Amino acid sequence: MYEIGEKIIYGENGVCTVEKIAPLESGDGKLYYYLRPLIGSGTYFAPVDTKAFMRPVMSRAAAEAFIDSIPDIQPAICSDNRFNHVDAFYKELFKQHSCEALVSIVKGLSSRMSQRKTKSSRAEAIMKRARDMLHGELATALGLEVGEVEDYISRRLESAE
Repeated sequence: MYEIGEKIIYGENGVCTVEKIAPLESGDGKLYYYLRPLIGSGTYFAPVDTKAFMRPVMSRAAAEAFIDSIPDIQPAICSDNRFNHVDAFYKELFKQHSCEALVSIVKGLSSRMSQRKTKSSRAEAIMKRARDMLHGELATALGLEVGEVEDYISRRLESAE
């Protein structure tokens, strides 16, 4: 069971803070996590005994080691251009709940978008979602603001060269 104040990854919603653990006001008697997302607004309600994916945010050391591994992560490239197949391809990657999958999405879509003359709003939305989730977890693990993550990654990778 997670503790109040703990930061966790909740499904495909990214980093959330456990605000409260209590029954819902509707009174079904079950305990719920009241989760506040790091990026976005509102509150998610998840039963304490849910089967939904939840895990702790990675440690600082794990985040730094992960950043060092980014150059070795291969881009995720969907060879099928049919909308529903592309959508399913990225949906499966998001379901991995891993930073490696998020980086592979960003790398693959960045490459694909740089080769095209027109921008795809769907691809941009998927890439933004992957970046937000990745930067949210890394910011939390490293004690940074979400907006500082990209520069931190760049500086760390440059100093490793």
